[in-house]
Amino acid sequence: MITSAQIRAARALLGMDQKTLAERAGLSLPTIQRMEASEGQVRGVVDSLVKVVQALEASGIELIGENAQSTGGGRGVRFRNGKPPPSP
Repeated sequence: MITSAQIRAARALLGMDQKTLAERAGLSLPTIQRMEASEGQVRGVVDSLVKVVQALEASGIELIGENAQSTGGGRGVRFRNGKPPPSP
């Protein structure tokens, strides 16, 4: 559904801190912190994940799934080959 990296990147694009995202999503700050600390896809209560996605989308973010095309015309960021480069 959504990865921890997508949440962090979306917040960075918006200039939003974790506390603000928590407030907009109607969740606790520790919940957002746990989501962002997870590896890969965020696991958790589906309702909480939906709230985060809705809060980000309401703030102007389009979340792009793997191998999906963007319907928007704005700028975005994603890995060229669908996966991060190997660590040095």
